[in-house]
Amino acid sequence: MKLGIDRLLADPSLRAPLVGRRVALCAHPASVTEDLVHSLDAMAALDDVKLTAAFGPQHGLKGDKQDNMVETPDEMDPVHGIPVFSLYGEVRRPTRQMMSTFDVVLVDLQDLGCRIYTFITTLLYILEAAAEHGKAVWVLDRPNPAGRPIEGTTLKAGWESFVGAGPIPMRHGMTLGELGAWFIDHFKLDVEYRVISMEGYAPDGAPGHGWPESRLWINPSPNAASLNMARAYAGTVMLEGATLSEGRGTTRPLEVLFGAPDVDARAVLTEMERIAPNWLAGCALRECWFEPTFHKHAGQLCNGVMVHAEGRFYEHDKFRPWRLQALAFKAIRSLYPDYEIWRGKDFKYEYTEDVLAIDVINGGTGLREWVDDKAAGPGELDAISSPDEDAWTEERQPYLLYR
Repeated sequence: MKLGIDRLLADPSLRAPLVGRRVALCAHPASVTEDLVHSLDAMAALDDVKLTAAFGPQHGLKGDKQDNMVETPDEMDPVHGIPVFSLYGEVRRPTRQMMSTFDVVLVDLQDLGCRIYTFITTLLYILEAAAEHGKAVWVLDRPNPAGRPIEGTTLKAGWESFVGAGPIPMRHGMTLGELGAWFIDHFKLDVEYRVISMEGYAPDGAPGHGWPESRLWINPSPNAASLNMARAYAGTVMLEGATLSEGRGTTRPLEVLFGAPDVDARAVLTEMERIAPNWLAGCALRECWFEPTFHKHAGQLCNGVMVHAEGRFYEHDKFRPWRLQALAFKAIRSLYPDYEIWRGKDFKYEYTEDVLAIDVINGGTGLREWVDDKAAGPGELDAISSPDEDAWTEERQPYLLYR
């Protein structure tokens, strides 16, 4: 299998439209070739490409910013002598001055296949700026490690944010290149767009189901430490809107359904099995203990549940992380009716104001209201999510490049 970056490097005919044009690259630490050379170095080494600028998304081009909402400054690359502009610093959208430094921007970002993962929003903002300033955008496509499954409610109108680029479900089941084409049509953007597609990519094929076994895992962001995390993320990311720990401050962040010093994990697992046993399918769940070195509950012994969507425990077509995480919240609410699960409005998640982070994450209030409604069962959550999932299955169909 060949990624977009490797095909571009290997085939001068693919690069021919870049000759004589100024080229920028948007990348992060996982933007590497099949030989683990960073895309910035690989592109800079080409004689027929004039590299004039680079962009870094959230966590930076180097990926050194550990937590969310930690900004990265602009800088000059000391090796290649080009400006590196931060799209998670003073601005989230490229400025006119940034756009003036190139003619074509190559976007080479490893995504996780989840609406809240901000690299897709950065792609949208780049596309919108390119349409405004007459620039071209090429996506050097990479696998979606979560594969094709779709899950979660569609983001509702009025809930757009940096973690909610548009009306798509939590788990969208598309590659970045495919999603870019949908962005262009949905937002009616007039922009020169091209995808350097992958060769030999089979998103439905076992055993990787979206992530070829031949590819090493390299963190696209500091807390995306494994394929297991990438598969679970469409569920576990909701913990960012909760008081429960998502495992930040440990070596396995965002691979737990929760962790807290005042919650009995075994009791929660038992309650989850009582409420919706079929939602536990496709993975193994294991009680665990951890003491975060920083972030929520730092220095406190937490009891939690580890998710293993990997190895012989993983069943690709049955694993539903969004429902699994919702079920964990529901079980905690059932056992501890007065527990303060949700972070308050004083927590300005991704710079939003006067809204709950859990609602920003889900692009609406539906999931939180389902958790907090004592009378609501699994059928009620399915009733609000299944129509959205079915609609997205149809809507994304024309944009799929890999069958």
